[in-house]
Amino acid sequence: METTTAVSGASLGIEDGRTGKSYRIDLVDQALPAASLRAIKVDSEDFGLLSYDPSYGSTISCHSAITFVDGERGILEYRGYPIQQLAANCSFEEVAYLLMEGQPPTADQLRDWERALAEAAQPRSELLELIGHLPPSAHPMSSLTAAIAAMGAVYPDARQISTPAERHGHALRLVAQVPALAAASFRRHQGLAELQPDPSESYIGRFLDLLFEPQSVQHHEAVRRALDVLFILHADHEQNCSTSVVRDVASAGADPYSVAASGVAALSGPLHGGANEAVLEMLREIQRTGDLPGFLAQVRAGKRRLMGFGHRVYKTYDPRARIIQEVANEVFQAVGKNPLIDLATELEQAALADDYFVARRLYPNVDFYSGLIYEAIGLPVEMFTVLFAVARTAGWASHWLESEADPERRISRPRQIYTGPRDLRYPSPS
Repeated sequence: METTTAVSGASLGIEDGRTGKSYRIDLVDQALPAASLRAIKVDSEDFGLLSYDPSYGSTISCHSAITFVDGERGILEYRGYPIQQLAANCSFEEVAYLLMEGQPPTADQLRDWERALAEAAQPRSELLELIGHLPPSAHPMSSLTAAIAAMGAVYPDARQISTPAERHGHALRLVAQVPALAAASFRRHQGLAELQPDPSESYIGRFLDLLFEPQSVQHHEAVRRALDVLFILHADHEQNCSTSVVRDVASAGADPYSVAASGVAALSGPLHGGANEAVLEMLREIQRTGDLPGFLAQVRAGKRRLMGFGHRVYKTYDPRARIIQEVANEVFQAVGKNPLIDLATELEQAALADDYFVARRLYPNVDFYSGLIYEAIGLPVEMFTVLFAVARTAGWASHWLESEADPERRISRPRQIYTGPRDLRYPSPS
């Protein structure tokens, strides 16, 4: 049996059952470097092993210092700070700064950051005109995707990303202007005229000014605080689908607006950003039938899905769900109770008491209660994912900044297992 030279430190021994050879591979941060498998060959003409990982569920694609998730213990931290602390004590502007800059702002830094966001908040008129030319029937996520992509066309400096200062300027512009583009998409979809924000308002206050008429109930302090918290909870979540797409597109050297638009496009999918809409549809169906036990029986039989429960990463209670549940009660006291909240609570209690769901570690996730809040403040279901995108822009911008500064980054290029025919002869035309 042939053995490679032993190495010190963490390593993994592999025996190739095809050849009887043994290999020892150094681990990198307790992970197996996939490229090292290429050394495992049957003979000199073999190109070596590749790892097979559909949907990349067991593949590490980068080093990142932005967000930490421990799904087994229900932990979510931004830059090392627990999400519970940030939601209780910070504004969204603070958290966006933390994500992008890597550390909490001082009082002076926060004032400068808030001022810079306010000064950059107004998009170019061409972007608003673009949204205005789209049909009112267009989904707001489609309008938002188009408008963000168009930022790369209307801003002449879009491709100037060689220096940290240039990149941070683009990231700030994205975080500052996406709310206005999202609100314009909403107002166009509703057939309503655009509104002007109070420039002295906070980030969340300006967004509400753009969404709803002045003096409306949506400007209640409880609604403002709820959106602040919801935006904080949705700002980032490690290497999820849309963030991975953002990093992949960025690896090609694309401008930051094309990069961000790719994130919005990925988020628009119902398996990623649209789950809270599916929760409302499920609750309304249960409300119509009045048969909660029957619905859960169908889920146990594999005929239905329990929306808003379970998560690709979390195998315990999503820490964001507990925070949202508390915020929901405050919103309902201010604007009126969503009639579905009692049913949602009953459903949660029934599922958490059911051995079937407990054994499968299905607990409420961030989507279970967030849609109830959005609906209570007067937003249609089409806007739920749009709000997600506004908040997640801070995370996408942070990952773009981090990836641009990574000296080890190369253009993303996954491999495949070819399953088609080989070496065919093209038929001559008859």
